[in-house]
Amino acid sequence: MRLPRPRGPWSSVVCARLSAEPDDVAAGPIPDGAGLAVLHDEDLQLALWVCYELSYRGFDDVDARWEDAPFVTGVRRQLERRWLAGLRELVPAMPVRPEAVPRALAGLVRADDGPPLAKFVQRRASRTQFREFVAQRSVYHLKEADPHSWAIPRLSGPAKAALLEIQADEYGQGRVERMHSELFRATMRSLGLDDGYGHYVECVPAVTLAVSNLMSLFGFHRRWLGATLGHLAAFEMTSSLPNRRYGNGLRRLGGDTTATRFYDEHVEADVVHEQIAAHDLCGGFAQENPAAAADVLFGAACGLTVEAEFGRTVLRNWAQGHSSLRPGTAGLSDREDLIGA
Repeated sequence: MRLPRPRGPWSSVVCARLSAEPDDVAAGPIPDGAGLAVLHDEDLQLALWVCYELSYRGFDDVDARWEDAPFVTGVRRQLERRWLAGLRELVPAMPVRPEAVPRALAGLVRADDGPPLAKFVQRRASRTQFREFVAQRSVYHLKEADPHSWAIPRLSGPAKAALLEIQADEYGQGRVERMHSELFRATMRSLGLDDGYGHYVECVPAVTLAVSNLMSLFGFHRRWLGATLGHLAAFEMTSSLPNRRYGNGLRRLGGDTTATRFYDEHVEADVVHEQIAAHDLCGGFAQENPAAAADVLFGAACGLTVEAEFGRTVLRNWAQGHSSLRPGTAGLSDREDLIGA
């Protein structure tokens, strides 16, 4: 994977510096952005995604020494301040008693009125639309579980055991062919998509990057450990039914058992994970760390909010007869101009 093309002044500064040899020069103030809402700020989300990616797989054309260089840590801090300010505007603080955290999480999930993306995909999405959906999701699913795994060394006792139980399933219990990221690769290949890590980053809009950036924001910082766990809980508690619908939608379009296995696996696994995440993980953590109980709900609410906006954005584009991918990236068509499948 190579550095993506910049989308504005912030990502231009970041990509230009990372294209050079690493140095010890700190970051200066970053340029003012376009003033867009954070979930749709292409420049902010791409710049953040690039900074975060240096601590995952990195880029073929970027020296690995940039990861902890003063420029990267400095500019990331500035971008994160703007990212967090935007999130706090979207998600109010939610004080909660530690013992009430599992019940509060269940209430958030019940109250979630996100868009009916899964229903549309199940019943009406064309093959091209389904392929766009999978290409968008690949930004996260090809590293599924990794952002939440930053929490493992920061936990102990029952909460750590609960997280490890969930993550062990995500990583296929140590079997490569059962890792969820590998199952998703099989889904991509069945649809004629390129399964290369990060291949579609150039094509996805800001809100898709925001889904991944939210996990990284919480996962990278020990201060946000509670939010990481809350985000994971919300993810698991809202996953089973949508994945059943995605799998059925792919079957409607002719997908075989290999193509749908990623979704079918989540239907079964996430029913179990839901209870572990809400009670053993988040409930146990809040009891041991009562000052962080509100952070658990903040992380969960942020996850639901960003996912809902992702779904609204995709459906709005499709309803208008447009691709859900970024303008100018050609979309995904039978001619495969973009992916060369």
